[in-house]
Amino acid sequence: MADIQAIHSVGNSLVTYLRNSYPEPLATDHRCQFRLLSSGQLADEDDLATTTLSLYLYRVTINDYLRNRGPMDDPTTPQVPLSVDLHYLLTVWAGNSLDEHLILAWAMRQIHLHPVLDVSSLTPEAGWRKGDVIHLIPAELSNEDLMRIWDALTPSYRLSFSYIARVVRIDPDQVADSRPVVVATRFGWSTREAGA
Repeated sequence: MADIQAIHSVGNSLVTYLRNSYPEPLATDHRCQFRLLSSGQLADEDDLATTTLSLYLYRVTINDYLRNRGPMDDPTTPQVPLSVDLHYLLTVWAGNSLDEHLILAWAMRQIHLHPVLDVSSLTPEAGWRKGDVIHLIPAELSNEDLMRIWDALTPSYRLSFSYIARVVRIDPDQVADSRPVVVATRFGWSTREAGA
């Protein structure tokens, strides 16, 4: 589990992983930038003039299976972390079909071969713990869903593939330790005599 920087950390970690593992022969012949984009950056097509592999978070959902489950390492803790799934579009912005196809195929293969982000590959700003693991799962989007996403975005459709990063658990803020609050009530009883 991590703090509120966890969502950004997952996207940043995935982009960093792809950037660092892009092999030299491809990098020489098919130069590419790797970027985590916001909605505002995605709307600026001039910003994507060079060949770019982008990761765009288009949806966040509550994970139904872990929504009410406490921390794995301390099940007695009363505070339940927020468990979310992150829905990403991996998109190639290129001026020719060869770059577009090669870069997307390479990125999909990399994620297929390494579908897990653990504490060693997650950026540290979110305060990840030893047992934190994020699984990258291919997400099948119907043509209608894919077109709805691209219709809502300013740039026209680009070749893309969707993934779900599952499960990102965000810790609640720590409450300062204090003594438990005790509410006391006094009850009294007495015996009544018959007829009184």
